[in-house]
Amino acid sequence: MKLPPLPVHVVVLAKAPVAGQAKTRLAPVLGLQGAANWAQRLLHDTLARVQAACSAGAHPAHRAPPTTALTAELCASPPPCHADWVGRLPPGVWAGGDAAQCVGPPTAQGHGDLGQRMARASQRVTATGHAVLLVGTDCPTLTPALLRQAAHQLQHHHAVLLPASDGGYVLLGLRAHCAAVFEAMPWSTDQVARLTLARLRAQGLHVWVGPVLNDVDEAADLAHLPPGWAGG
Repeated sequence: MKLPPLPVHVVVLAKAPVAGQAKTRLAPVLGLQGAANWAQRLLHDTLARVQAACSAGAHPAHRAPPTTALTAELCASPPPCHADWVGRLPPGVWAGGDAAQCVGPPTAQGHGDLGQRMARASQRVTATGHAVLLVGTDCPTLTPALLRQAAHQLQHHHAVLLPASDGGYVLLGLRAHCAAVFEAMPWSTDQVARLTLARLRAQGLHVWVGPVLNDVDEAADLAHLPPGWAGG
């Protein structure tokens, strides 16, 4: 399929890793503070991998098909100026300090359910002439190479999807905003990826579907952590 090239912008949607509010389904085995510590570790690791992807394969292990300009932002809940974020972001670019060229300042998710917040980010980014990759912070196996592969596939497909083993998805990419994939979706169920793919195809869109990855949401998911994460 011949599509005009588009720059790709990664939006990392994240909640502040505050005890009692983050990763609460891990609390029965880790405690509320332990679950929040895991949430912060996942957040920092995701941001590092996204930044590596934006660096155009600077690290040999992250090589993947080239793509047009790849940039990123943290889209935060609550807003990045809120006290819940103080001391919980890595220093430098992601905290809004000495920003690298590929990473913009943090933005706010705004109000509403997950679909409304994702839709708002998708509409905002695609309105600027960029394709968008929407990612969360729950998947430690979403590598820089996979991020760049998804960005590359958006040059040849209308949408891209990386499913999660629990029936959700790890990444959704769009060349143009598609409201249908965000409205009346049964979030946090095993129907999300299937319904999203069906709705994209019902719009006549060509979709690239990548490998199934594992999110870390519940205690059983800790068994799927990559090497080096055990005992976090």
